Amino acid sequence: MAISRAQLLKELLPGLNALFGMEYAKYGEEHSEIYETESSDRSFEEETKLSGFSAAPVKDEGAAIEYDNAQEAWTARYTHETVAMGFAITEEAIEDNLYDSLSARYTKALARAMAYTKQVKGASVLNNAFAAGTTYGDGKALCATDHPLVSGGSNSNRPTVAADLNETSLEAAVIQIAGWTDERGLLIAAKPRKLVIPPNLQFVATSLLETEGRVGTADNDLNAIRNNGSIPEGYTVNHYLTDTDAWFLMTDVPNGLKHFVRTPMSTSMDADFDTGNSRYKARERYSFGVSDPLGIFGSPGA
Repeated sequence: MAISRAQLLKELLPGLNALFGMEYAKYGEEHSEIYETESSDRSFEEETKLSGFSAAPVKDEGAAIEYDNAQEAWTARYTHETVAMGFAITEEAIEDNLYDSLSARYTKALARAMAYTKQVKGASVLNNAFAAGTTYGDGKALCATDHPLVSGGSNSNRPTVAADLNETSLEAAVIQIAGWTDERGLLIAAKPRKLVIPPNLQFVATSLLETEGRVGTADNDLNAIRNNGSIPEGYTVNHYLTDTDAWFLMTDVPNGLKHFVRTPMSTSMDADFDTGNSRYKARERYSFGVSDPLGIFGSPGA
């Protein structure tokens, strides 16, 4: 449907002082705080997790050496989505000198809508992190207590009992991450990097990460989380998280959460021959997903 003069009656009348509602500030590209971004030149991308070897056994004198097998653990697939939107201006509106103001105003609004959509799609991976129906390569939700290993064990990247963000739960998460293993049960040197929170938890995060002393106690104790540099990159607020008490720790495990860009955003315009309308569109193609769930630890809150 094209933007016509009937929708813009006030703009055709003299004495109009101001137009408003299209110039709100917007949040930045908050998905970049969560995802590794890579480019893609295919319709989808796949990444496969490999299993190494288990701990070496003791060889008894005269006994034959034992051989181990390497194998693939699972494969993550990223299927790119095309996101597109457009608008048109009628030939009559153009004739009545509304073209310049409308094209400038609504191309900005179009860019805003496209940017908003990307942030919502990026945050949806975390918003569904605990949903049993949203699974990834190992058949589990992003944050689960039982990510299966080739060795028969499992890794957990969430608390056994859901916990709100506080000193105790944050320290427990740091300790839990330090106990993660690879597919064959060998310890990996995983560490948290950054806390990702909704706006509701920003003051809690400041108290936990930036105060010198322990929070909520009269004891003259150091804030161990801050003093040890347990979360070196601090915290970031994601305004598109829908659960007000869920929180996440991004870790230094490589190939965790990824964002593939198949086609960057582009805009174009043309004139429709039959109607005389001017048409504008914006389009981009990308995907958000997870390769290794150990790239994140999360709690849905109590």
